[in-house]
Amino acid sequence: MAEKRAETKAIMEAEKAESMAIKVKKAERTAVKADKAERPAMKSETEEKAEPPAIIAFANNKGGSGKTTTCANVGYSLSALGKKVLLIDGDMQMNLSLSFFSEEEVLGFAAGDRNLYLAMKKEEDLWDYVVHTPYDNLDLIPSSTLMSGIEYDLFTKWQRELILSRSLERLKGEGGYDYILIDAPPTLGGWVMNILCASDYVMLPVEASPWGLFGVANMFEFLEHVKKLAPGLNLLGVVITKMDVRKNYGRQTLEALHEFKEVNVFRTVIRVDSEIEWAQDNSKPVMAYRKSARSAGEYLELAKEVESYVGGSKQH
Repeated sequence: MAEKRAETKAIMEAEKAESMAIKVKKAERTAVKADKAERPAMKSETEEKAEPPAIIAFANNKGGSGKTTTCANVGYSLSALGKKVLLIDGDMQMNLSLSFFSEEEVLGFAAGDRNLYLAMKKEEDLWDYVVHTPYDNLDLIPSSTLMSGIEYDLFTKWQRELILSRSLERLKGEGGYDYILIDAPPTLGGWVMNILCASDYVMLPVEASPWGLFGVANMFEFLEHVKKLAPGLNLLGVVITKMDVRKNYGRQTLEALHEFKEVNVFRTVIRVDSEIEWAQDNSKPVMAYRKSARSAGEYLELAKEVESYVGGSKQH
């Protein structure tokens, strides 16, 4: 009897070990699949000869300008036009990340090992930090609240103004993106300079309000300093946001901007629309939330303008 019980126990333990081995192998296969799915697909030999992506920074040293909202919705609109887009959340507030993922997911990125802060601190290639959004042709590199200390972390590094540019090299060459859009924090400092040095263009959203133009002159002056390090950087244009047609601020903002010579002002104006806030509350771009929303059409037209300007400059 004792021998039979021992034999039965041995069989049960063997079956348990076999079951555990199967589970481990299954988990490993799942992890590999997920790892591959979340990485950008490498270009084929023919695709490698294609144009490099246009890198556009969305910047304004004044908060509340609609900078992040514009970056998120122009990015989504470009992807809806069939362009492959990578968004980079360079702001510690993580609002660009929250435009596509829930708060729980964004905090998970921030606490995990796939966020921009860790990549910059380690000076690593950004290839392995890309995550897919729920939308086709649209990827994201999430941010972290730790970005608040990025200036300190980069201070002693060699050629610190070019760290982001170096980290983007592989994605520029092999990622297959048409556009890389970077949301900069509302400051003027070393990290914003890093973002601008990595970019081909900068877009400046300006709020149509009494204080909307506050600091714009400082921003233009800062851009001139950056151009000493990145002479290829161009001001793509200024876009007026949060326009309330019942007030005169929009007209006043336009008149003031025209005083800056050779500054392109986009024809498309983004008007005040409550649908934008509802979309943000649902962690979606406004076009994905409600395609019929007025602002959805405006962002789509703005994306078409961006495509027209960038395409035209490449031909020259």
